[in-house]
Order: sequence, then structure tokens, then C-alpha cells
Amino acid sequence: MKLNYKNILSILIVSLVFVSCGNSNKPVQQGPPPAVPVTVTNVVATNAIYYDQFPGTLDALDQISLTSQVSGYITGIYFKDGQNVKKGQLLYSIDAQVYRANYEQAIADLQVQEANLIKAQKDADRYNELEKHDAIAKQQVDYANAALDATQKQVAAAKANVASIHSNVQFANISAPFTGTIGISQVKKGTAVVAGQTILNTVSTDNPIAVDFTVDQKNIYRFTELQQDKNNLKDSTFTISFGDEVYAVPGNISLIDRAVDPQTGTIKVRLVFPNDKNMLKPGMNTTVRVKNTSALNATMIPYKAISELLGEFFVYVVGDSSKVSQRQLVLGQQIGQNIIVKKGLKPGEKIVVEGIQNLHEGSVITTGSKN
Repeated sequence: MKLNYKNILSILIVSLVFVSCGNSNKPVQQGPPPAVPVTVTNVVATNAIYYDQFPGTLDALDQISLTSQVSGYITGIYFKDGQNVKKGQLLYSIDAQVYRANYEQAIADLQVQEANLIKAQKDADRYNELEKHDAIAKQQVDYANAALDATQKQVAAAKANVASIHSNVQFANISAPFTGTIGISQVKKGTAVVAGQTILNTVSTDNPIAVDFTVDQKNIYRFTELQQDKNNLKDSTFTISFGDEVYAVPGNISLIDRAVDPQTGTIKVRLVFPNDKNMLKPGMNTTVRVKNTSALNATMIPYKAISELLGEFFVYVVGDSSKVSQRQLVLGQQIGQNIIVKKGLKPGEKIVVEGIQNLHEGSVITTGSKN
């Protein structure tokens, strides 16, 4: 069978296509991937001192809300809002006219009873003397002695009534229970107050001042030791801060609460701080800083060397032939731009601190050292 010109041309085209496809399947020869430029540093051991931080609240060591023990109208206010007051200083007075009138009436009643007592005493003495000579009936003597006993009780009751009413007169003057700072008055002159209900003001101590915070129960042993250490004040173990500002004067542990809260598993700790300049006010929120020196000879690395994956932390460790391998770490406290490594690294090893985003397991690196 003879092939015509068109058939020969088709065969040639198909042959060329097959040859072309066959050549495209041949592997392209490539060299090794280029080394990744990174910066490395040596892992070292150092004495890390840092501060554990806890939210705290300032509170006065002594604080009391002033209320009146008698009802009436405010007749006098004898202080300026916010001033320092001394123990026993008169703060408020309440209209005491009614109480003074009652007191005078009670005094008069007492005097009447005391006069009756004198008469009853004389009668009893006379009748008992007559009885010794059989000059009076026994019944009359008994009556006289009973009258004397009743009058004595009436005098005692009258004295108690005088004392009670006199207390009301005294309660009409309200004085400072201790030395401290008084707040803004909640009443003005002429305000009607109700005994035991109307709050007049609040007085609190301000120097020293307390800071309360809670710690986990597992820290009780540590804080008990700190409480017993007399060098804490000198070593500035306890300080407080407000934002970036650290209060200049250190404090010390005043007490650890009597029991753990079973619902939260925490216990309250109270610190005491000097407040000579009156910069600290009850109710302020603060951060309690407790110096921690437990990480002596600790392994510390720059935090930027850490990569995180699904809640686990890794670094790239430089091995033989400038190859890196990824290693998992157990981390401790972060201190500034560094972090303590509890487990996973040893001093003397080298890790990548810059360029980790371009690495993977087994990458070859070219280094620039940080140390």
C-alpha cells in the first residue's frame, strides 16, 4: 500500500510530539538549597531575679463608719472634710435639749428616792432597836425592813436611769474613735439623723496602710517563710506598683489569713506599707510585686527565639554541619525580653534568635552570632 504525501506528514508530526513529551519528563538537575542567613546566640546560665505579680487592693488598718446613737438634728460640725483628726476630738453635735431635760428629771427622781431611803433606813434602825427590848411587834419590824429593802432597790433603779439618760446626753456629742483621716461629711447642720441608721462620715487610719491580695494555697509555705524572714524590708522583697510607677518604700507581711477559701483554693495575705507622704489611699488598686530569687543559675534565652505551635514552644538548635533541629521547651518566668527555660536546653548550646521564620527541620544556616 502506497502512502501519500499527507499521511507521511502526519506521521512525522506525531513522532515529533512524542519525542518532545519524552524529553520533558527527564528530571532537571538542581544544586543543594542555599543556606539561610540567621543570627544565633549561646545558651548561658545566669542568676535570674524577678518579681511575681499579684493584683492587690489598699485598705486601712482601722476604719469605721460614724453613726449616731441618738436621734435628733445636727447642731454642729467641728472639722474640715478630709483633715487629720485626733482620737477624742469632737466631730459632730446633736441637739441634746430633750436629753438634758430628761437627765435633769432623772436626777430629781433619784434625789427623791435617796430621801425616801434615808427615812426608810431611820425607821428600820429604830424598829430594830425597839425589838431588842421587846417594845414593838415583830410584824412592824418586818414591814420596816421590807420597806428599806424596796427603797434601796428604787434608788438603784433611779441611779441606772440617770446613767442611761446621761449616756444619751454624751452620745449627742460624737468624737473621733482613733487618730486618722476623716472623709467628706454625709450630713450638714440641721440634718435629722436616726440613731444607728444615718451614716455621718467615715474615719480611717492612713499610716501605715495595708495591701491585701490572694495567693494560691500551694504558696502558703513560701509566704510563711517570707513572713518569718526579718530581712524582707531591707531586701525590698515586697513592693507595689501603679502602672509603670513603683512605690518607693518597701513593705512587709503583716498577716496571713487563718484559713484557705475552699471555693477558690486561695488564701489572703496582708502587707503593710509606710505612708508618711499620704500618697496611698484606701480602695486603690495596685500590683503587688514579690521578689523571687528561686531561679539561681537558671537557663535564660531571648524570648524572640521562641516559636509556638498549638500551645507548645520550640527553638531551633544549631547542630553539626550548620544544620538546625527543632526542640520543644518547658518555659518559666519571662523577665523583660528574656525568658527562663526550665527544660529543653543546656548552657553552651547555640540557638537561632533571628530568622526563625525562614527555617524548618534540617535547614542549613549561615550564622551571625549575638555573643
